[in-house]
Amino acid sequence: MATIRATCADCGDVEMTSDDVIVRVCVDNGQGAYAFRCPECTMAVSKPADNRVIELLIASGVRLDRWHLPAELDEVRAGEPIDHDDLLDFHRLLTDEGRLTAEMGRLVDG
Repeated sequence: MATIRATCADCGDVEMTSDDVIVRVCVDNGQGAYAFRCPECTMAVSKPADNRVIELLIASGVRLDRWHLPAELDEVRAGEPIDHDDLLDFHRLLTDEGRLTAEMGRLVDG
């Protein structure tokens, strides 16, 4: 098992084993990162990694996790983006039981 040195923003340089680190690579765009939990402060740390770093970490026994971008990124967007006022209106709707029921009925009935 390899010893891996990385940097935590709070603790500085820390040492871990290859079991303590994970490499994550996006299948869709090839971007990679490595992540670990700092052994000193237990803070979750994630850092970008180029291909050379990824290959080195994998060769050292670090587990590789491949992931895909969310499908929602490919969805067609229609209408204006929501703003702060829309969120406040939605919150008020959720707290008004009678109005919520009426609006849900209106949506279901068409």
